[in-house]
Amino acid sequence: MTSDGNHADAMLDSLFIQESEEGYRNPTEVKMSQIVLPCHANHCGELSVGQLLKWMDSTACLSAERHAGCSCITASVDDIHFEHTIGVGKVVNIIAKVNRAFTSSMEVGILVTCEDLYTDRQWKVCHAFATFVARRTEAGKLKQVIPRTQMEQMEYSLAAERRRMRLIHAEIITDLLSSSTAQLGECQEYQDAVPAERTRVESVELVLPPHANHQVSTFGGQIMAWMENVATIAACRLCNAHPTLRSIDMFHFRGPSHIGDRLVLKAIVNNAFKHSMEVGVCAEAYQGGEPLRHINSAFMTFEVLDSDRKARTLPRIRPEPVDGKRRYQEAIARKKIRLDRKYIISCKQTEVPLSVPWDPSNQMYLSYNNVSALKLMDTRNNWVLTSEKNKVRLYTLEENHMLCFKVEMHVSVPAEQTFHLLSDLRRRKEWDRHYEECEVIIQADEEDTLYRVATPSVSKGDKGKDFILLASRRKPCDARDPYLIALRSVTLPTHPPTEDFTRGEVLCAGFTIWEESSIVTKITYYNQATPGILPYISTDIAGLSSGFYSAFSACSHFLEANKDSLAALPPSTL
Repeated sequence: MTSDGNHADAMLDSLFIQESEEGYRNPTEVKMSQIVLPCHANHCGELSVGQLLKWMDSTACLSAERHAGCSCITASVDDIHFEHTIGVGKVVNIIAKVNRAFTSSMEVGILVTCEDLYTDRQWKVCHAFATFVARRTEAGKLKQVIPRTQMEQMEYSLAAERRRMRLIHAEIITDLLSSSTAQLGECQEYQDAVPAERTRVESVELVLPPHANHQVSTFGGQIMAWMENVATIAACRLCNAHPTLRSIDMFHFRGPSHIGDRLVLKAIVNNAFKHSMEVGVCAEAYQGGEPLRHINSAFMTFEVLDSDRKARTLPRIRPEPVDGKRRYQEAIARKKIRLDRKYIISCKQTEVPLSVPWDPSNQMYLSYNNVSALKLMDTRNNWVLTSEKNKVRLYTLEENHMLCFKVEMHVSVPAEQTFHLLSDLRRRKEWDRHYEECEVIIQADEEDTLYRVATPSVSKGDKGKDFILLASRRKPCDARDPYLIALRSVTLPTHPPTEDFTRGEVLCAGFTIWEESSIVTKITYYNQATPGILPYISTDIAGLSSGFYSAFSACSHFLEANKDSLAALPPSTL
């Protein structure tokens, strides 16, 4: 992490650049600019992350309230990774806008950048997604967000997938922690380890009017700032140096806090690794003699930087008996989950390896990445029509040294039936000659299935190819969403490459299925071409063949022949 914008990868991301295109401004967009003064900084001359969280929360809340037309409260904040620190004298620019509204909640996207007024440089510090709930007096759903630009359409589409992940996050994390910690065994003992008890911090704050919003509820950002303060003290006690906050895991506010509350904040270092430590923080509230109310819990990851801004080696921790050992082991499991998440989700699409190892611990993130990649392709608006035959259209898109193609057609089959027929890849060989064999390897749940697919060789004398594919299915969140079937390659230790086949890989492929009427459905098939896929479609793209038409014409006949088949529907609908 650095405090300036010298690195190439610190340039502003596309969310910030595109917001000013064509003079258009999102009606929910709110901007805040703050110059960092000494009163906002720690003793190292860097902006306190707690102060930054307060600014981010205020900006996002104003955006949510602009859309909802009423007061709103912070419900949750997704993972935040801080890429750079901010020095005194720099300007913090925050942009917040509502990506999508649901029944009573909204996802607000937040982008934080830093500006050096003397060199006229700007760089990204972090981005985040917060969920706000409208406090409405009248019944009814929030008004819908209408995306107008390609970027807005992309965020609108991805917001539904992020919401799905939030809803299942707590349950899945609990399952993963229980299964992972059971495999870890006893805590490892280290010489000269620091007792965890030494890092324990407890502090109380009285909620006063300046800490509350216009609804007399404590600002979510203020609570986060107090939590960051005690977490920093705990981290300092371990390393006897000033720590830098690197990330905050996704967290949810369990209940409100109001003026007059006494907020009790507790923090302790759960575990220390070679270059980072996890600090657990808890916020509870009470008034008078009432029992404590749990407001929030969070896990924050710190590191300590040397004079060259490199991460220092940290002392090990000796956990307390019972609960301390549980927290110690859970911190190891959470670190693995964070690495999986960063490996699969956080890196840019061009940096994601073609095949990611499949494991139950990373299913949630692999599935998210699978669906998100297809949604990103679906929102592209610069496709070029390559050929058309009997209303079956082939489009191509070349971008960032990658070739993508899509095939589009309409069928007289209800969208839901089309979705169920195309979801079962075992039936694809009935219309696609490239699917010679297809078997289910793992049925992870109703939405995620792993298949092994075998395809014939393109040239005589060559071996056929086989693929290990993750198929992720999604029904529409509302009428503005399509049905989705997303495909990508994964690796499985139980199914290594064999001598009989060349192992192929799919980076991103799948179907979007739009309901245009009760009987007319638009089907679009996407594929981000990889070396293993190109031989099958190169002649079509070059205009030397119309094999795509034959395949999708056969798909249309297959769908119409089976549109009344109950076998297409899952057991739950029969």
